[in-house]
Amino acid sequence: MNLYLAVKLAHILGAAILFGTGLGIAFFMVMAHRTHEAKLIAHTAGVVVTADWLFTATAVILQPVTGLALAHLAGYSLTESWIIASAFLYVVTGAFWLPVVWMQMRLRRLAWAAAAASKGLPEDYDRLFRIWFAFGFPAFAAVIAIFALMLWKPRLW
Repeated sequence: MNLYLAVKLAHILGAAILFGTGLGIAFFMVMAHRTHEAKLIAHTAGVVVTADWLFTATAVILQPVTGLALAHLAGYSLTESWIIASAFLYVVTGAFWLPVVWMQMRLRRLAWAAAAASKGLPEDYDRLFRIWFAFGFPAFAAVIAIFALMLWKPRLW
């Protein structure tokens, strides 16, 4: 088997996991939120946090490793503008993802507390959910931009 193609497959699978898990998490969190049922939201947030640690965190580690290996195997310089821009956008994505994981854990705690007390969701929950939701847009935009950079490999400067 060709090593370059094997590493490329791992890189593509990692990217698919990152993007797909992110979309799935966003979908399920939004759908649970729309019910306003604290117990359902808490359960969903718990599953989402687990998925983030199992899938997203693994892919987050895999991507730079396979990306560096691909650059080396293909003979690209790490100073190529599209590689630098991709790495920058990867850091931007991480800067939004890390707080999102913390927010999901906090949303889960707030929802469990509301369910345990048989009360409605607190205002803190709604405020944090809006921030969590907003953080998804720049993170997903950055990932889509990385896909475009990887595909077209443009000379940016």
